Amino acid sequence: MSTAPVADQQALLAVQELDTKLAKLAHQRAAHPTLETLAELEARAADLDRSRMEHSVLVSDTSRELRKAEGDVEQVRNRADRDRSHLEAGSGSPKDLQALSQELESLGRRQQDLEEVELEVMERLETAETEQAAITAQLQAITEDITRVTAERDTAFDQLDAEIQQVRTDREAAVAGLDAGLVALYERIRSQTGGLGVVALRGGHTVGIQLPLSLTEQAAINDAPPEQVLRSEDYGYILVRLPE
Repeated sequence: MSTAPVADQQALLAVQELDTKLAKLAHQRAAHPTLETLAELEARAADLDRSRMEHSVLVSDTSRELRKAEGDVEQVRNRADRDRSHLEAGSGSPKDLQALSQELESLGRRQQDLEEVELEVMERLETAETEQAAITAQLQAITEDITRVTAERDTAFDQLDAEIQQVRTDREAAVAGLDAGLVALYERIRSQTGGLGVVALRGGHTVGIQLPLSLTEQAAINDAPPEQVLRSEDYGYILVRLPE
């Protein structure tokens, strides 16, 4: 398009301000500090949960190993008690009693070995249970932190979303009634530049952003009628002239 009402061109600057504000609010939402904190906490919680599950399996396996070790000790102890009872009763031939005595000695050594195994398993179980309890406590603490930071994020998002909605409402009101062709051009330029569509121009110089204007371009701007829609030669932005 080539022309649009001067008032509409100047009003487009207010629309740009609102769009810039919307972009800033969207960035604040997307880059809110709580998001990084939550990501770190959730990653840590996931690691701890995996470790907790691994230790749970370890505790279960070690408990089963301890029950077996206890059973082995109990079995040898029972066998020794029976042999001791027979030996004390003196029933059987001297040869049989001698064999029982030798077996008792062997069972004693076997019991001692098994009790050492039992003790070693008990120590490993105690260590695994202690580590599991520590991991569970850490996981609980981080879970509480996640709950707290999530609430902080939600509160911040509620505030940002309310502000975003208000700015959108203000933008709709600002755009309403403006020259449709001018608005369409503005939207097309914004989509191409990543957000900026119009720049104010006062006294031959851009306002808010420094754009180089050649002497030929400045002369064309000075000669253009008020309603002519000016474009930056290098960047394509709409240039809106303001009073001196």
